[in-house]
Amino acid sequence: MIDYPSIRTGISPVRRRSTLTKRDAPLVQKAIALSTGLTLRYVEQGDRSGVPLVLLHGVTDSWRSFEAALPHLSQSIHAFALTQRGHGDSERPASGYRTRDFAADIAAFLDAMGLRSAVIVGHSMGTTNALRFAIDHPQRTRGLFTVGTFASYRRNAAVTDLWESAIATMTDPIDPSFAREFQQSTLAQPVPDDLLQTAVQESLKVPAPIWRAAFAGMLEDACANDLGEIAAPTVLLWGDQDALIPRLDQDALLDAIVDSRLIVYRGAGHAPHWEEPERFAQDLTAFVERCG
Repeated sequence: MIDYPSIRTGISPVRRRSTLTKRDAPLVQKAIALSTGLTLRYVEQGDRSGVPLVLLHGVTDSWRSFEAALPHLSQSIHAFALTQRGHGDSERPASGYRTRDFAADIAAFLDAMGLRSAVIVGHSMGTTNALRFAIDHPQRTRGLFTVGTFASYRRNAAVTDLWESAIATMTDPIDPSFAREFQQSTLAQPVPDDLLQTAVQESLKVPAPIWRAAFAGMLEDACANDLGEIAAPTVLLWGDQDALIPRLDQDALLDAIVDSRLIVYRGAGHAPHWEEPERFAQDLTAFVERCG
C-alpha cells in the first residue's frame, strides 16, 4: 500500500457502529439522458411539489455519498442525489472533466427534470461544481450549501502532493487498499463499516483515466476569481478536524461570497455528512426551508 502522509488524519481504525439507516423502501437508482449528451444516474425522494434540492458528491464518490443523510432529510423537500459524469454508474466520457463541464450537467439535469431552480449542495469536488453553477446560473440557484470547500486546489499542499505522488501516474486496476486509504483519510471520527466500504466500492468503479481527469480539472479550476458574483445565500459547512482544508480557506470564502455564513462541526473531518448524517440533514433542512 502506498503511503500518503500528507492526507493522513491519524484516526483509529474505523469501529463498527450502527449500519446505514434503514428506509421503509429503498431508493431506486434512475437514469436520465441530458442535453449535454450524457446519461447520468440519480435517486429521488420527497414531495414533488417541495423545494428542489440537488446533492453533488466529491471526487470518485457517487449519489451514495449522501445515502446515510437522506433518510433524515425532511420529506417536504424534493431531493435529488446525482452521480456526476465519470463516477459511479453514470456515463464516462473520455473528456470533459472541467468544473464548467460538471456545472453544465447540473443545468441540463434541471432542464430534464423540468425545474427552473434548486438549492445546490456539494461535498468537496462537488462544492466547486456547485459554486461554478451558481456563478454561471444565478437565476437558477436558490441557495448553496457546501461541505468541505476548498478555496484553491492548486495552492493546497495535500491535494498537490496526492496528485504528484499518486494520481498523475495512476493506472488501472485501482488498488483497493489505496481506495480505502483515500476514503478513510477524509474521516476524523468513526463511521459504520458499511458506509466506508460503500465509499471504497464506489471509488473502485472509477477508472484511472477518470481519477486523473477529475483531479486535473480541479487543479485547473478558477472559481476563486468569480466568487464575488455569487448572489445566492450560501452556507459553508466545515469540520474543524478536516485534514485537507484549513480554517483559512473558509475565512477566504466567507470574505469572497457576500451572503455567506459558516457552520463548524467540532471534531468532524472532511466528510461531516458521513460522520454526523442526522445533524447534517437537520442543518440542511433548515437552510432549504429558508430558501423555499
